[in-house]
Amino acid sequence: MPAVPSETDFLVIGAGIAGLRAAIELAPAGRVMVLVKREVANSSTQFAQGGIAAALSDEDEISLHLQDTLNAGDGLCNPEAAKVLVEDAPERIEELIAWGTQFDREGTKLTFGREGAHSRNRILHAHGDSTGREIQRALYAKAKTLPEISIREFEFSTDLVTENGRVIGVQVIDDHGAHSTIDASAVLLATGGMGQLYVNTTNPSVATGDGVAMAYRAGAEVSDLEFVQFHPTALYLKKAPRFLLSEALRGEGAYLRNMEMMRFMAKYHPMGDLAPRDVVARAIMHELERVKAKEPVVYLDMTHLDEGHIRKRFPRIYATCMQYNIDITSEFVPIRPAAHYAMGGVRTDLDGRATLPGLYAAGEATGTGVHGANRLASNSLLEGLVFGARAGRKMRDELKAPAKRAASDPAAAYSNGPVSIPVDASISELQELMWKDVGIVRTGSGLEEAIKRLGEIGEEVSHPHSRRDYEGRNLQIVGMLVARSALAREESRGAHYRTDYPDHNDAKFKKHSVIGAEKIRFE
Repeated sequence: MPAVPSETDFLVIGAGIAGLRAAIELAPAGRVMVLVKREVANSSTQFAQGGIAAALSDEDEISLHLQDTLNAGDGLCNPEAAKVLVEDAPERIEELIAWGTQFDREGTKLTFGREGAHSRNRILHAHGDSTGREIQRALYAKAKTLPEISIREFEFSTDLVTENGRVIGVQVIDDHGAHSTIDASAVLLATGGMGQLYVNTTNPSVATGDGVAMAYRAGAEVSDLEFVQFHPTALYLKKAPRFLLSEALRGEGAYLRNMEMMRFMAKYHPMGDLAPRDVVARAIMHELERVKAKEPVVYLDMTHLDEGHIRKRFPRIYATCMQYNIDITSEFVPIRPAAHYAMGGVRTDLDGRATLPGLYAAGEATGTGVHGANRLASNSLLEGLVFGARAGRKMRDELKAPAKRAASDPAAAYSNGPVSIPVDASISELQELMWKDVGIVRTGSGLEEAIKRLGEIGEEVSHPHSRRDYEGRNLQIVGMLVARSALAREESRGAHYRTDYPDHNDAKFKKHSVIGAEKIRFE
């Protein structure tokens, strides 16, 4: 591949649903360069099974989708952001269909499923359990038809470049360790989540919080980072990755059972197995702690459901579990919760604008407040689609000649630096620490201990040389931001649960956490 150009009109960092949708929106306005740190296919969008929510059926209404979103957010949704999400949804979905996305149908009619905390069947799926993969395929195909868009794989963005308080480009390190800088009129962070903070996660290996860490280092504000959603049902086998078992399985009628083979969710929530994710994840953790097994698990039970339907509806899940000799149609599937989704991120307005001029963000890397304290199932792909389009539209206003940097390139100093000390040991310790003290159940003392050790790990990863070093630095920064936000929020709300503050405190904390250059504030 030829050398990466030194300037473009618009830079998009990430090629999941948010990045590709923004790039398509930007193409009529100028040259768009999309930077991907690995392959385009290696994104969270590609692995999204559950579906995408939209009020498109005859039995549904946008107002009901809005209410379900607000309810799941546990009092902390930004109502304007949630309203934008559900109102823009039908048009964005129709657009995807026009661009060739093959959603599942019965005859000519779209089929709609239901997932936890939804009051109507409104979840669109593609190929049963490969919704994200199909949407990304269609968006990538559309982007490739637009000559203004160039997509550069294996270009890892390490830092934002600023001048006079404005973002004017990014520093990148390619797959061979060579550094360069790219100038642009505006930069969009669509870098996805931060699930690799935790030893148990459904996220791909690329989800290392890069965009949030870059934005914070550059001086942008971040918001709501204490709210990390743990998916209740991930395959749990000692030598297998934590493969996501979609909430749609429970939407189709799967049961949760404890190690005594008893169904248990009814005693935790009136919605039972379809309760909000935070409730189900904590209930499972309680069941795990209750038994004295060395490797406790709970089980997902589909054995009472029609075997042919399950195979057809969930082909990817069925095939993956069979690789580990588990037939989901006839055997109970061992599961535990795993880190899944970040509700917070780079603080933006409803058009994707961050608090630094020239910087935008969309998708899971952002903190718009749209999900509040707990994301409603299948609103994540929708968020990337809706706010990616909005950010792209607003970024057009930024078009001007890219700013010229000073001649010196601070990134170049790294390329000839000393050989990096292996960072993997520090990352592994960080992941275990985050799972233990900044995970599903938290305490003030545990958070304080985590912050202390994270500070020490920060010294170990503060001088990156390789791509993996940069990921380690990003994980440490984001881990510290999550822990600090969690310590400051002295209440329990949504996905943030503290045993020392088990109740809501609306008077003090029915607000969004914000971290900028100063200490944490709530507003």
